Amino acid sequence: MENNIRNFAIIAHIDHGKTTLTDRLLEVTNTITSDKLSSQHLDSMSLEKEKGITIKMHPCRMEYVLDNQKYILNLLDTPGHVDFIYEVSRALAAVEGVILLVDATQGVQAQTLANLQLALNHNLKIIGVLNKIDLNPTRTEELKQEIAALINTTEDQIICVSAKTGKNVDILLQRIVSDFPCPEKEEEKDLRALIFDSKYDSYKGVLAYVRVVEGKIKKTDDLYLMAQKTRCKALELGYFKPNLVNSETISSGEIGWIATGLKDPDLVKVGDTVTSYSNIVKEKEIKPLPGYKEPQSMVFAGFFPETNDRFEELQKSLAKLKLTDASCVYDPESNDALGRGFRLGFLGVLHYEIVSLRLKEEFDLDIITTTPMVPYKIEKTNGDVFYLTNPVDYPNKTEIKNIQEPYINFSVLVPKDYLNTIIQIMANHKAMQTNIETLNNDLLIINYELPLYELLTNLYDELKSGTQGFASISYETSGYKDSTAIKLDVLIHGERIESLSFMCPVEDRNRKAREFALRLKETIPPNNFAMAIQIAWNGEVIARETKSAYRKDVTGSLYGGDRTRKDKLLKKQKAGKKRLAKYSKLNLTADVYRKIFINKSQSWKN
Repeated sequence: MENNIRNFAIIAHIDHGKTTLTDRLLEVTNTITSDKLSSQHLDSMSLEKEKGITIKMHPCRMEYVLDNQKYILNLLDTPGHVDFIYEVSRALAAVEGVILLVDATQGVQAQTLANLQLALNHNLKIIGVLNKIDLNPTRTEELKQEIAALINTTEDQIICVSAKTGKNVDILLQRIVSDFPCPEKEEEKDLRALIFDSKYDSYKGVLAYVRVVEGKIKKTDDLYLMAQKTRCKALELGYFKPNLVNSETISSGEIGWIATGLKDPDLVKVGDTVTSYSNIVKEKEIKPLPGYKEPQSMVFAGFFPETNDRFEELQKSLAKLKLTDASCVYDPESNDALGRGFRLGFLGVLHYEIVSLRLKEEFDLDIITTTPMVPYKIEKTNGDVFYLTNPVDYPNKTEIKNIQEPYINFSVLVPKDYLNTIIQIMANHKAMQTNIETLNNDLLIINYELPLYELLTNLYDELKSGTQGFASISYETSGYKDSTAIKLDVLIHGERIESLSFMCPVEDRNRKAREFALRLKETIPPNNFAMAIQIAWNGEVIARETKSAYRKDVTGSLYGGDRTRKDKLLKKQKAGKKRLAKYSKLNLTADVYRKIFINKSQSWKN
């Protein structure tokens, strides 16, 4: 019997209409009736609807009839932002074809090219689609030629659609059936299924999202997770339509879910291979599937609960969140001022912000987050090498032989008219131009190499404002290079506050020190005594501000009389404040820390 399954994903630059096209596919195939279809239907997270972007990949099974033959179409809708490219790479490992979607009003963008390269690396069949033709774009024919050249086809193979109105979506469905290869059906082989995502359910335990490569899974089967060496049972299983629909089996070539009953989220790992437990008992040699390359965290920050009694709740919440976000990593850390918490690693600044918001919205946790930083590779004089992800762990300068920081290959796609603007902006961010090429008569792709640290500054905003929003960017890590990074210490009232220390390039030390000292002065509440706020490097104070004390009007009750009476009271008040300052200890509350870190983070991003 002919295989009637098609597994495919949609890839595109952010805001090019992936999710809207998914809505139309659901509607045209009657997977969701129009009266029940909502905008961004597959975007189940409130943050996705709020921000209008896709954060998670979303699987969905559709049924489509063509020439009296029913086809099963398994779609994976993917994110478009560069910070979530790991989600895209996982989706592409579970499909045979992709739809490359391009906005006809904006044309090919930086992330279009990055996602296309991922698809080419997986040797997937690609269908080029030009979206938003209902807006009567002027460059349709030119863009068809561009897309055709990118995917090595002819321009008559590029489909023009309107995801908003549904125009030509039926033609796209026909091409999905005719062009995308069907997966190999190998039901007779021993079971091997790839876990490409997961989710926690309070009643069913961990739900593993799988692509069955060989064999089949039946309800109540005893299963074995090979990487985690964990036995579990398929309590329930089924498909995504897009809600969870139960089934008795999932066969080779299909995409579905398994309710494992496991209550420990750490036991189910994305990229693991699922096989039958009987194969382990019989000591059969089952080769694990390739899985996924572990994502490399490039931004780190400390996460602390507002109150210490919610530490375990934060720990459990992070374990559940990691099921749906495999690229987020965390390790416990302790802070004298903030108590117990975790040091989290992210793929980028947007990823850091999204995780912060998800902990608040999905788990009702008020979190204090420290300033995001990049990891530094430090070689000690004794030959040891370690990665610094927390300024608190910065070694004594006499122990450091060499320090390096991560660099990125950074691509800017921009109209030619803004070339000089881009060159000026990038020169201010320590960027070295490596290549420039013409995409068409109007667009340029300018490639740079620069420190990842610069992404934590206002680089993105400068590029967008300097080009009136026309610039689009993409980047990938390129390795480590020698760095001038140093650690700046913060002293308040003579006491070193390690939790406020931060890293910055040595050439920026004076500016960063002045900015942060001023922010601390604005944020820290006044006390009964004056406080010196100092930023130091190598034991030398390079910036200072003074937070004035409360001043009670001790002379208000006096009326007339000799001036010496007032002077006597003021002198007594001054001596009392001096005594208080000498013996008092600084105490910064959690609320003060939150305000400090919010201000500091904004100073790096704005």
